[in-house]
Amino acid sequence: MNTIKVDKLEINNDKPFVLIAGLNVLEDEKTIESVITKCIESTSKHNIPFIFKASYDKANRSSIDSFRGPGAKQGLEILRELKQDFGVPVISDIHTPLEAELASDVLDIIQIPAFLSRQTDLIEAACQTSLPLNIKKGQFLAPSDMLNILKKCSYFNNDKVMICERGTSFGYNNLVVDMLGVNELKKTQQPVIFDVTHSLQRPGGLGDKADGRGSNVLELARSGMSLGLAGLFLETHPNPEKALCDGPCALKLDDLDDFLYQIKSLDDLIKSFV
Repeated sequence: MNTIKVDKLEINNDKPFVLIAGLNVLEDEKTIESVITKCIESTSKHNIPFIFKASYDKANRSSIDSFRGPGAKQGLEILRELKQDFGVPVISDIHTPLEAELASDVLDIIQIPAFLSRQTDLIEAACQTSLPLNIKKGQFLAPSDMLNILKKCSYFNNDKVMICERGTSFGYNNLVVDMLGVNELKKTQQPVIFDVTHSLQRPGGLGDKADGRGSNVLELARSGMSLGLAGLFLETHPNPEKALCDGPCALKLDDLDDFLYQIKSLDDLIKSFV
């Protein structure tokens, strides 16, 4: 089983789960600070390893009018300051090979978006940074298709790869999570991360943006984490109704503490059988 080290954290399907959590996209300073502060407080309380996540650019939105974020230059500087001020590792996604080197100067983990998971040039550029990668399984891919992506990473001399499940297209404007498929991802011997909030999306469900089923985040998280996974990927917001991106999928920030108590208790139980 491949163990990935990030700062002092060890990420492995058999170890206590790591929480990768934050905002879908970098918003105003007050919102960012409230989210990262609450995440640190709750994960410290429940003894959960924590990595802060937020996108600096949402490059694959449905509408030209969708909020994209501050962009790479400004966004990476914000992430650099958060990393220094709060003392936590940070992760964000890149969209072009040129971004990889720029982002690697700040990020502790580079994320490959689901829609770009088969882009060989992007994978190569990300691998060449030597940073750990979190590669989201495309909504259009079977679990076994991830083996080809892992082979690319191996070819480009980077085996520090986490596979992230984020749902599979089920007809139009809908996603489902195949729990047997998630278990198949574990057979790769790579750490598996479960992106519960993006799995709750209804892509394009509101016409010009995604709808979602945020009210079901606890139930779906419990289902996925019952398989014994390396980490949980979660987006949370003080007021999901007013979030600038993917609010319908997000967990309300005030609910984070109870949510993590339940997931931590479940993870401890499941891994006590290992």
